[in-house]
Amino acid sequence: MKFAIGAACAALALTAGAVAAKPFSEMFPRAQKGMHPEAVEALESLDYQQGMITIGRGMAQLDVGENFYFLNAKDANYVLSTLWGNPPSPDTLGMLFPAEYTPLDSDNWGIEIYFEDIGYVADDDAAGYDYAALLREMQSDTRAENGWRRDNGYPTIELVGWAAEPRYDQVGRQLYWAKELAFQGDETNTLNYNIRALGRKGVLNLNFIADIGALDEVEAALPSVLNMVTFTEGNRYADFNPSMDKVAAVGIGGLIAGKVLTKTGFLAVALLFLKKFWFVALIPLIALKNLFTGRRA
Repeated sequence: MKFAIGAACAALALTAGAVAAKPFSEMFPRAQKGMHPEAVEALESLDYQQGMITIGRGMAQLDVGENFYFLNAKDANYVLSTLWGNPPSPDTLGMLFPAEYTPLDSDNWGIEIYFEDIGYVADDDAAGYDYAALLREMQSDTRAENGWRRDNGYPTIELVGWAAEPRYDQVGRQLYWAKELAFQGDETNTLNYNIRALGRKGVLNLNFIADIGALDEVEAALPSVLNMVTFTEGNRYADFNPSMDKVAAVGIGGLIAGKVLTKTGFLAVALLFLKKFWFVALIPLIALKNLFTGRRA
């Protein structure tokens, strides 16, 4: 079960003395040139945080360096729903962005963060997993779900393949992979890049919101993002106590296939659409940028 937004907002307490919350004018000193006052006002309402940031009721920390910034749950929801036109995301713990992009830049990308309290995920099945067979199974499931999408007025989806084949860091207990998705009626394919950091009580999810054209840029940033994330003492994977802690019903393969989200496949359909919808939200974002801003020099 994911954290509720009220708890998540309260949880985003910042480590004393470790966080630098910059105003828009300091974070982007040249971005205001040619920008509509309403766009400036929207961006000035956000706190652009860097440094050591604690999330999820002290469960984990993000060491956000100068090449990125973090928006807390309140600001992340403002970006996702108000600026990008998505439904509210009550489970988000925040978002990460590359420091060179504002949330209103048309070529930006971001990382939405949330936690799933599913229990300790055993990683015994990580070594030697047949990811080609898993992909074929996921493609078959996606095709089977397209009937539901058509019947409910949603575009069909083709899982084209791995944009990046699944990799698992046994030392850091981090799983990451990327799918390329083709949505009916879209000229550009969608990048669905996922990081799962395994902890004692569940999985910290970092989902990239990006166009497939951003794959190289996302891959280049991946090592920095992976190194940002650490669980705090008592919440680490190594802190698991088999006599008292819950064990997840899935392993590494289940996390990739999305089986942890649903046993019927229905929720996986809805979530896949929402992830796409988050990227589709860049369309109104671009319109807003065209209305409010000039091209940054």
